[in-house]
Amino acid sequence: MQVSKWGNSLAIRLPAAVVEVLGLKAGDDIEVVVADSDRLAVKRSPSNREILERLRKYRGRIPRDFKFDRLEAYGDRG
Repeated sequence: MQVSKWGNSLAIRLPAAVVEVLGLKAGDDIEVVVADSDRLAVKRSPSNREILERLRKYRGRIPRDFKFDRLEAYGDRG
């Protein structure tokens, strides 16, 4: 693959094999992350419908007295 200029950004084209394995189509969202010092990992982002289906699995499983603490969840960042 080759890195190309696209407006003010850089872009890569995904090989057909990657598109096929991930079941991608034009307009799909993907996540590209650094897997290690010289590798990227590409995965299809879940659709809104898939996210909603996952959330429905947890309906009623959180205790009523549960309190979310943002500072505890994200640690001390300041």
